[in-house]
Amino acid sequence: MSFFGIGPTELLIIILIAIILFGSKKIPELARSLGLALKEFKKASREIETEESKEIESEEMKKVILEVAKKLEIETEGKDLKEVAKEVIEKAKEKGIYDEALKKIEKA
Repeated sequence: MSFFGIGPTELLIIILIAIILFGSKKIPELARSLGLALKEFKKASREIETEESKEIESEEMKKVILEVAKKLEIETEGKDLKEVAKEVIEKAKEKGIYDEALKKIEKA
């Protein structure tokens, strides 16, 4: 059985050299530090993935809001996304399609 392409004999030699260089008392300390560093790296990677997915979702949401605003003939020039979203909701309520849309969203 090989570990990263290293056979058991090579692995034993590496461990013996590490014990000679660092001493038997330092090896567990080094392994612990390496484990903590790996844990922090994985945590940071997950946080980056979460942030990226939130950005993608917000971009998709922006596209949807602007598309609906266009279909409802709402002017979007010079307005921020919150203002456009509020107008979309108001217009949808006026047309009587707001409750119907909420029901479809809840089913999805």
